[in-house]
Amino acid sequence: MKSVLLADDHPFMRAGVESVLRGSAYELVAMVSDGDAALAEVAARDPDICIFDVRMPIRGGVAALEALRARGDRRPVVLLTGELDDRALYAATQAGVNGIVMKNGAEDSLLHCLDTVAAGGRSIDPAIIQRALDLTLSGGGADPLARLAPRERQISELVAKGMRNREIAERLSMSEGTVKVYLHGIYQKVGVENRTGLALLARDALPKDE
Repeated sequence: MKSVLLADDHPFMRAGVESVLRGSAYELVAMVSDGDAALAEVAARDPDICIFDVRMPIRGGVAALEALRARGDRRPVVLLTGELDDRALYAATQAGVNGIVMKNGAEDSLLHCLDTVAAGGRSIDPAIIQRALDLTLSGGGADPLARLAPRERQISELVAKGMRNREIAERLSMSEGTVKVYLHGIYQKVGVENRTGLALLARDALPKDE
C-alpha cells in the first residue's frame, strides 16, 4: 500500500479524492489545506506520493513542489488543477512534476496517474506536454498578464510598482472599492492568491526601463 498526502483547500475536492482512493492501493495518511502545511506533513509523515492542488492559500501547489525539489526531495508529486496557466506549467515542468490531473474528470484519471508515477513514470496529457515543450523552447517567456483586459493589466502593473489601492484609485480616477473588485478578478485570472503574488508576477510584464 502506497501512502499519499493530499493538499487541497476545498473540502469537496478532499472528500472526492478520499472517495476515489478508498479501497485502492493508496492510503491517505494526511490531508491539509495549504502548501506550508503540506511541506510540514511531508517532513512528519514521509508519504510515498504527494497530491497538491495548484491554487491554495499561503503557498500554492507549484511553489510547494519547488520547495520540495529545493530540499533535494524527488518523491512523486501530482498536481491537481482546474486550470494551469503557462507560467505555472513552465515552473511545474522545470521542477520535475510527475503527474498533472485536471479536476474535471479526476475521478476517472487519478488512480491511473498514481499507478504511473508510483511505477516511476510520468502521467501528463500529451497536449500539456507539448505546451510545456513549447514554453521550454521559448524560455518560458509567455506574458504572465496576457489574459488580462487593458484596465486589469494597468492595475496589475501599478501594484507591481508598489502602489496601494488608494493611490491606484486616484491615478485611475476610480473608487478604492472598484480597485478591490478588479484585484479579486485579476487574482483568479492569473492564478495568484494575494497582492504579493500579483506584484511578483506583474514585474515580469513591466517595461524594462521602469
